[in-house]
Amino acid sequence: MALPPLDALIARLDNALAETPPGRCIWVALSGGLDSSLLLTLAADACQRSGHRLAAIHVNHRLQEAATAFEHHCRQLCQSLQVPLTIAHVAVDTRSGQGLEGAARQARYAAFASHLATGDLLWLAQHQDDQAETLLLAALRGSGIRGLAGMPAVRHWQGLTLVRPWLDISQDQLNEAAEQKSLSWVDDPTNDQCEADRNFLRHRILPALETRWKGAGQRLARVAQHAAEADTLLNEYALDELASLRGETGGLKVAALLARSQPRQRLLVRTRCQRLGLPTPPAKRLESLLAQLGAAPDAQVKVVWPGGEGRVWQGQLYLLDATSEPESWAQAWSGKTPLVTPLGGRAFSVLPEAGTQWPEGELKACWRQGGEVLPLVGRGRRDLKRLLQEARLPPWERERVVVVHTQAGQCIAALHPPSGLSWAANGWQLVWHDPGVSAELE
Repeated sequence: MALPPLDALIARLDNALAETPPGRCIWVALSGGLDSSLLLTLAADACQRSGHRLAAIHVNHRLQEAATAFEHHCRQLCQSLQVPLTIAHVAVDTRSGQGLEGAARQARYAAFASHLATGDLLWLAQHQDDQAETLLLAALRGSGIRGLAGMPAVRHWQGLTLVRPWLDISQDQLNEAAEQKSLSWVDDPTNDQCEADRNFLRHRILPALETRWKGAGQRLARVAQHAAEADTLLNEYALDELASLRGETGGLKVAALLARSQPRQRLLVRTRCQRLGLPTPPAKRLESLLAQLGAAPDAQVKVVWPGGEGRVWQGQLYLLDATSEPESWAQAWSGKTPLVTPLGGRAFSVLPEAGTQWPEGELKACWRQGGEVLPLVGRGRRDLKRLLQEARLPPWERERVVVVHTQAGQCIAALHPPSGLSWAANGWQLVWHDPGVSAELE
C-alpha cells in the first residue's frame, strides 16, 4: 500500500540521510517556492533526528520585482526553523546565448560551487513532474540517450553531491503535503507565463497528456529512468574501451578509433569529453570531426565547438578546452622566489650550479618566441624547437612554453608547466615547487 504523501516525502529524506556519510553538511537549495520550502521544512526535522548538519542557500538572480519577496520569505523561514541561511546575489549574463533560463541556471550553479565546501551535499526539490518536462524538452531538441535520461537522482559535481530525493514524487503529492503542514511560500509570477518552453509544457501540454493518458507524467519520468540506466551501461562499456585507445601522450589512437563503427566512435568521443569535463560536440560538429580522422598525416585537423575542440596530431585525437593564443606576458624576476606562470599549476625557480655565478640584473620569464637555443650538458647547443619536437609536445601547446633569459639575452631554462616538461642550460638547475611555496630560496 502506498504511503500517504507526507509520509512518503519524509521516508525519501530518511533514506537519503541513511546514505549520507557522517560529518557532511547538507544544504537545501531554497528558492522560496512551495517545493523547496517544503523540502527545507521536512529536512529540518529529518536532520535533527539523524544528527546531520543542515544549511540553506538562496540565490537571488535579481531578474524580477518578486526577487525581494522571495529573499524575505527565505530569511523568515530559515529563522523560524533555526537553519543557517546563505544569500547569494548573482548577475545573469543574458548575452551568453543560452537563453534566460539557461543563463540563470549557470549563474545559480556557479553560486552553489562558490559557497559550498568540497564534500557537502546539495538537496534539490525537483520532482517527478519536473523530470517529465525535462524529458520532453530533451526529446524536442532531438537529444540522445543522455539527454532523455533527464535529471539524475544523485550526481557528483565539482566536489559536491547533488541529491534529488523527491524525483519520483508528483507535484500533487507535494501540494497535499504542503497543505497538511500549513506551509507558507511565495509564488513565482513568471511560472504562469507560457513564453518559456518549460512553462508551456507544464500548463498546456502535460495537462492535455494527462487527460488522454492517465499518469502520463509518471510514465514519462519512468522513460527517463530507463534512459538513465541505458546511458549508465553505455558509459561503463565506453570507459572500458577507452582504456585500450589511449595513446602515450594522452590522446586517442586514431587508427584504433577508425576500426570501430561510427556509432561506437560517436559514443567513445562523447564519453571521453564527459570524462575530461568538456562540453560534448553538437551532432554536426562531431560528424565533421570523425570525418576528418582519416585526413593526411600533415593535415591540420581542428574542429571547434562551444567550450571545446578536437585536434589530430601524430595519429592521435586530442579533445581539449578551446585553446587560444596566450596573452602577451613577460615578467622581470630574481629567479630565487618561486614563480607561477599565467597557466597556473606548480611554481618553479632556477638555481646556479657550482661554478656558475648569478648574472647581473634580473632574469626575464616570458612565452617562447621562437629561435631559442639552450646549451645542454653533454649535448651542446640545441634548438628549443627541436627539443619540443623530440618531447612530442603537440604544436598548439608549444605557444605555452615559458623561457627564462638573463638580462644579456642568454636562454637558461625552458619549461611547459601543464606537462612538467623542462630543460635547464648547462650550469643551471630548474626546481619545481608545490603550490603555496613562496619563500625566497638561499
